[in-house]
Amino acid sequence: MGKHAGEIDRQAALARVIAITNDKGGVGKTSIVANLGGQLAAAGYRVLLVDLNRQANLADDLGIRRTEVDDQGEGLLSSIVLEGRQPLAVAVEVRPDLDLVCGGTRLEALTPLMVSKTMGAGASGESPFLALADVLSPIAEHYDVILIDCPPENYVLTDLALGAARWVIMPTKTDIGGLVGMTLVAERFTKARTINPNLGLLGAVLFATGTKATAIHTEARSAIEAAFGGHSPLFTTVVRHAERTAQDARRLGKLAHELEVEAAQQPAWWESLRKGGGARRLSSTAASVAADYRNLAFEVLNVLRSMEEAALAVTVGSVG
Repeated sequence: MGKHAGEIDRQAALARVIAITNDKGGVGKTSIVANLGGQLAAAGYRVLLVDLNRQANLADDLGIRRTEVDDQGEGLLSSIVLEGRQPLAVAVEVRPDLDLVCGGTRLEALTPLMVSKTMGAGASGESPFLALADVLSPIAEHYDVILIDCPPENYVLTDLALGAARWVIMPTKTDIGGLVGMTLVAERFTKARTINPNLGLLGAVLFATGTKATAIHTEARSAIEAAFGGHSPLFTTVVRHAERTAQDARRLGKLAHELEVEAAQQPAWWESLRKGGGARRLSSTAASVAADYRNLAFEVLNVLRSMEEAALAVTVGSVG
């Protein structure tokens, strides 16, 4: 198979790989990956999550930290080191229809490895930053959507994700730090397209902000336009700030829609008090947060389909 055919096959296999990235930490990347993935899986889509973060917070959000499937990134590291000769290790069914490639401390070795590969790469050779694309390609056909959780402030691993992704979703807060991180992503996005010309921006999503703060949202949209050269695909869904629900999710290893069900089933506060219950109650805001993620999942699917239909129309038109 020629090189051009190989590139086409890889693009087809990775057509629904989405990198969730912002250079700033704490803007909701992991929460969005976990909950967006959970919502899509609950709707019947086969979903794979890929954790590129050494902190492996997806393991916390999904409640698998220190379980037998938590390899701390060893499987991902080994597959990239061996250039795909070892199949990518996948933790299967962490939720129905939801699989996970674990991150963790073993990924610390990935950054110096990629730097070394970059220094040794010839000018005419394939970019080392297609390594993640190469190990994902053989298994991508088993999934409807693949979501990559990118680490903050690590250009090397972010470039690996952007080399494998067809689309980028960029979470941001409306504070200065989030918007600065977004600007840095725009710079990485432009550079990544030199090795992955198929890469596109699916949209930005505002995280942990007021749902009715329209003036602030307008300012954020302007900042996105400035960062991405006048193109401002901002999802209409806003993921609201709910500190108690975020704490409950991380503490219990539950997704927002799972907390929503459990919160609805817990006895009334006065009944628990009467029975002498001292257990910490789940916040009722879980229902609102879960609704935000449901709306985001619906919107992502709609935007994704419209982008794919537009691309298909262009392809058909050029062939005709």
